[in-house]
Amino acid sequence: MEEALEVVEVVAGREPEHAVIWLHGLGADGHDFGPIVPALSLSGPVRFVFPHAPVRPVTINYGTRMRAWYDIFALDRLSHEDEAGLRASQAAVTTLIDAEVARGIPTERIVLAGFSQGGVIALQTGLRLEQQLAGIMVLSAYLPLRATVADERSAANAATSIFMAHGDQDPVLPQALAVESRDHLRSLDYDVEWHSYPMAHMVSADEIRDISTWLNARFAVG
Repeated sequence: MEEALEVVEVVAGREPEHAVIWLHGLGADGHDFGPIVPALSLSGPVRFVFPHAPVRPVTINYGTRMRAWYDIFALDRLSHEDEAGLRASQAAVTTLIDAEVARGIPTERIVLAGFSQGGVIALQTGLRLEQQLAGIMVLSAYLPLRATVADERSAANAATSIFMAHGDQDPVLPQALAVESRDHLRSLDYDVEWHSYPMAHMVSADEIRDISTWLNARFAVG
């Protein structure tokens, strides 16, 4: 059994009624997105859980060990995917969701979010989760293990809102990869809210405003 993920927690307001589990990108850690929380202008109390990915060698970076949710074998992310790593991170994140439920926040009040690799795992996990989520937020990322989604997806999140955002100047993960992912999800009748921004592999002020609007809408109905 793998060790539980270590996390950083930021609580906006007292006695949180909702939670956001937000996964960082390759080489970052759970401290990466904490500073964004005050800028989200949330309408109610929310607990943010920012886990640290395991440290592992990353093939595309010459085997350098760093925090990563899965290995990357080539620039073409879909030609040879680290299925074992993707599924292991899916299991670890599912455990984090279970922990929030045990603390009194039901899954329908939990948003699963992530940037880059973290966004990939948010989709990998959220689409297959057997309990309904409040939403899935995917920033500068793409849909992994695409061929398995139709068979493995859970009916519980068939109608769950998916927020997808990407920079049109992204040199790390070209926006075309996210567009293909968006279109595949829509072909399976997922509710994808799409946003494109004039930026690279990053998060912008306009994006934060749109995230705020989307999160507040999810929590208003959760």
